[in-house]
Amino acid sequence: MNIKEASEKTGVSSAAIRYYEKESLIPPIDRTAVGNRDIDDRIIRRIRFVTQMRSAGMSIESLRRYIALFDAQEDNTKEQKSLLKEQLGVMEEKRDDLQAAIDHLNYKLNHFYDHMEATEEELRELERQHADKVAQEPTEDSDESNNAY
Repeated sequence: MNIKEASEKTGVSSAAIRYYEKESLIPPIDRTAVGNRDIDDRIIRRIRFVTQMRSAGMSIESLRRYIALFDAQEDNTKEQKSLLKEQLGVMEEKRDDLQAAIDHLNYKLNHFYDHMEATEEELRELERQHADKVAQEPTEDSDESNNAY
C-alpha cells in the first residue's frame, strides 16, 4: 500500500510516517519501480508500535534504543524489559502527579463555600491593600528633584 493508505489504516499522518522512517523508528520502506513507498504489514505493525510507545511518553531516543535492541541479532530481552519498566515508572509518576492535581481540585470543589470563598476574599483584600499602597507612593513625575535642571 502507498503512504496515504498506510496513513488512513494507522491514523498516523504521512508526514509522521516519513519522520519515523527518517529517524529509524521503522525499517526503511521498500519503493515501487516509480519510487513510491510500498508499505506492507511489517511496517504497519512497526508504525503502530511506535505510535503506542510515543503515546506512552517514550522519548524518541529511548524508542530508538528499544528498536535497536529488538532488531539486533543477540537476545536483548533484559535490556528491552528494563527500558519498558523505566517508561512505566515515568508514566506512573505522571499518573500520580495528575491524580494529586485531580484530588486537589475535587477538594476545592467539595469545599468551595467553606474554603474557596474565604481564600478568594483574602486574596481580594491583599490586592486592595497593594493597590492602596501603590496609590500612596509618590510617582517619578511628581518628584520635584527630577525638575531641578
